[in-house]
Amino acid sequence: MLDASRRNVLILASCQGLYLSCASIGIALSALVGSKLAPTAALATLPYSLIVLTTACTTVPMSFLMAKVGRRAGFITGASLGGLGGGISAVAIFSGSFVAFCIGNALMGFFQASSQYYRYAAADAAEQNVKGRAVSWVLAGGVIAAVFGPTIAAYSKDIFPREMFAGSFVAISVLAVAAISLLASLRLPDVVNVSPTKGGRPLSTIARQPAFTAAVANGVIGYAVMSFIMTATPLAVVAHGNSSDAAIGVIRVHLIGMFLPSFFTGRLIARFGVSTILVTGASLSLLCATVALLGTNLTHFWLALILLGVGWNFMYIGGTTLLTSTYHPQERAKVQATNEFLTFGAVAAASLASGGVFGHFGWQAVNYGVIPLLLVAILTVGWCFVSQHRLSEHGVI
Repeated sequence: MLDASRRNVLILASCQGLYLSCASIGIALSALVGSKLAPTAALATLPYSLIVLTTACTTVPMSFLMAKVGRRAGFITGASLGGLGGGISAVAIFSGSFVAFCIGNALMGFFQASSQYYRYAAADAAEQNVKGRAVSWVLAGGVIAAVFGPTIAAYSKDIFPREMFAGSFVAISVLAVAAISLLASLRLPDVVNVSPTKGGRPLSTIARQPAFTAAVANGVIGYAVMSFIMTATPLAVVAHGNSSDAAIGVIRVHLIGMFLPSFFTGRLIARFGVSTILVTGASLSLLCATVALLGTNLTHFWLALILLGVGWNFMYIGGTTLLTSTYHPQERAKVQATNEFLTFGAVAAASLASGGVFGHFGWQAVNYGVIPLLLVAILTVGWCFVSQHRLSEHGVI
């Protein structure tokens, strides 16, 4: 990558790490706080689900906003609202207000919505032959979160002895401020001055491409499956006789599984092809469900969540890389917005359903439920591969 591109990738990877450190605190603790504040156990995962629901509702307007005013302004706006959400969540814990805690979590969804475009910003500014590596390296910033996020959650949760976990949400605000300071120094190409909704081909035409279907299906299913299992994991770990610190530890190894492969996923795509990486990712997620169904010892949770993380990484980076091949520059905003909306709409539904499924049917039902979806993801890749092979044989591509 060129020097300017590398600088952008480094900044975006650092901001990815800071955002995901915030996210890891929410992943590890929101459901646990929710279980204390919620009027019923079935609503324990509602605060975390609102993070994802807000993300789903704001990804489209965020993409169009960035198409008009630039990525940097959109990124800073998202981080600012996320920091505000962390502060409101901390105040809610002090006051014992479940409603306020939900509002604070919902605001953190703006941070998540804007951060989903970090990888696109890096890919759009990179040369065609290194787009996969640019995406991969930005997501590699998640290794920062894997190392420091759960540690911050563990050490900050007792800052205020009378209100456990309040300090962790104050930490979210601090991390968001650090991200804002980095984003202010970001230098990206000027905004392409085109209509975000009318540029290029109609979305219906773009969506008929098998590559588009495979890219979106794997991104949506991979993320939704990951969220569905991950959201219930802290509750399952504690329910099977372990401490909240053990739940944080499981989330730590999960995050390592999610982001450590990013250092080489781009190279694997270049060597073996995106279809192979997507199928491998879905297969690893299936293996996660299998391990989780075999037992509920802490070792089972650790191994299952590592496999889930690596599976998500392959499906997410592979899906993003494949998606960038399906649109022209003037179609970028609407295609990326559509993908993010579908992804986080599904993730919101998955995270919200996770608490109810776990509460009523248990940990095994959570894992059985993801198997059909992952098989669908694999089938879409097969369809894409066959379609491209036929076009190649006829000299179309």
